[in-house]
Amino acid sequence: MIGIRQKILLGFIGMLVIVAVMGFLTVNQIDRLGTAIEVILKENYRSVVASGKMIDAIEKIDNSLLGSVVGKEDADPGILGQNETFFREALAVELGNITIPGEGVKAKNIARLFESYVVGTRLVADSSRPVAFRREYYFTKLHPICAEIKNLAGEVLGMNQASMTNAGIAARRMAASAHNRILGAIIASALISLLFGYQSRNWILKPIRKLIASANEIKSGNLELVIEKGSNDEIGILSEAFNEMALTLRRAKKIDDETLHRTRLASQEVMNLLPAPIAIIDPEGTVTVATKSAVEIFGLQLGRPLTDSASSVLCDIVNRSIREMRAVEAEEQRYIQIFKGNREYFFQPQAAPVPPFKETEKLNGTVLLFKDVTQAHEQKELKRSVVSTVSHQLRTPLTALRMSIHLLLEEKIGPVNAKQEELLLTARESSDRLTEILDELLDLNRIEAGKATIDLQPLQPDAIVTRGVEPFLPEARDKGVTIFTETAENLPDVLADRAIIQHVLSNLLSNAIRHTSPGGTITVRAEQENGDIRFSVEDTGQGIPPEHLQHIFEQFYQVPGQRQTTGVGLGLAIVKQMVEALGGSTGASSTPGHGSVFHFILPAEPGKS
Repeated sequence: MIGIRQKILLGFIGMLVIVAVMGFLTVNQIDRLGTAIEVILKENYRSVVASGKMIDAIEKIDNSLLGSVVGKEDADPGILGQNETFFREALAVELGNITIPGEGVKAKNIARLFESYVVGTRLVADSSRPVAFRREYYFTKLHPICAEIKNLAGEVLGMNQASMTNAGIAARRMAASAHNRILGAIIASALISLLFGYQSRNWILKPIRKLIASANEIKSGNLELVIEKGSNDEIGILSEAFNEMALTLRRAKKIDDETLHRTRLASQEVMNLLPAPIAIIDPEGTVTVATKSAVEIFGLQLGRPLTDSASSVLCDIVNRSIREMRAVEAEEQRYIQIFKGNREYFFQPQAAPVPPFKETEKLNGTVLLFKDVTQAHEQKELKRSVVSTVSHQLRTPLTALRMSIHLLLEEKIGPVNAKQEELLLTARESSDRLTEILDELLDLNRIEAGKATIDLQPLQPDAIVTRGVEPFLPEARDKGVTIFTETAENLPDVLADRAIIQHVLSNLLSNAIRHTSPGGTITVRAEQENGDIRFSVEDTGQGIPPEHLQHIFEQFYQVPGQRQTTGVGLGLAIVKQMVEALGGSTGASSTPGHGSVFHFILPAEPGKS
């Protein structure tokens, strides 16, 4: 770990290196500036060269014309044309390279005069004209234009030569001056950096170390600490603020301690008045607050770990609440049974995590509540007893009734007419349906009471689907409904009871066929889901409205408005109880007008998923 001292030293060293590098680059750049200026001055040199070419070209034209007017020989058109071209090229260079104030005006005058001069050269070079005329025209008009052009070109040349000389001198002086100034700035910056780096130890590092030591003291709980102010600078101001902070913390801690103690006493008194057993467990698993009933009934002593007095059910539910960070409650089979005063009581443990502070996001503890479900348990047991008794009592007269209807239909005691036979057939169907309802009630009662016989054995999902679908193929074919099966490959076996699982599939398929119109389809699937096996029955029927979907697994619940020729709403409730008895879960989804999907999930055989 790099401390502040090392960071500051590294910062100064880095700054020194940066200054040195920047200085070197700057000096080098300035040195290159002088060279660059010389390159820039080449533009003036181009104007100088162009001016010289113009003077040379016009002199050659003038000499050729002069020879023709003094009678030596006629002017050579080749010389005139070639030098005219040379002049125009040089003039174009000059017009495109104006760099000095006033240079442009002179260049334009040269261009204007040269056009007049070219017109005059045509007249003087024309040998068909009289020599006297050409001589007079040359000396009176053409030669003065030539002299003026040469004069202007000479001025442009002189201006550029003077600019080149002055610019070069000024640039070199500027570069030398900047070079010296930057070298001085680099040396001064380096010295200041070194001096400041040396002094920072006394100015910053020592006071900061003292503040760090004081902060650690306060962290350890020493709020009585007072820091000595050593200077009037920012460190001194920080020391004063530190002392003020410690004083404020001492006052706040005192107030908080008093408030916490008062709140704890009041909370305990309020908790003692509550009839329901309630306890609060801190993050370390210790009972911090408990009602009198929680102490007397469940032995949750204040200040003692939950594991010392609580059963495994309570420890499991508290751990589950902490793990899932939500309120949870024990399942019915894990209710706590208590005998008190010659009476049996049942309590359902519930646990909820105390929300953490936003600043720390650390769990503050768990609230443990015991819900008295004795009355509900007694009512459920009473209902089971009544259902069992009534079902058994109804079975004997119902059997006699069915036998009587059977004998009448077989005409053992005399013939019956067509109307009587129709009524007897209706009575037989109703009695058969009543027998099925009684069987369903007894099955549901046995499952809820935990008295159903379950023979768990490994079963192949593909075989379960195949056996479950086969009995319904004729019925589906007669109704015009097609049944498909889709089973994933290499599915592990499930631990289930063969009879129970077939009953579950039969119930779901029977419902699907009943609610699917002719021409529709039913798809039975088996697939893996998170290590478990998911079985589903999907139909293309009319579907179930969303407001009814969450109630369809409840006892005696029927969806209003659906086609129902039989049933009282027990089939899906029995399916749910059977699947849960096998350690699985059920569910359904539906889109009104497009069909429904009922599914149940069973755990795979251990070690095979």
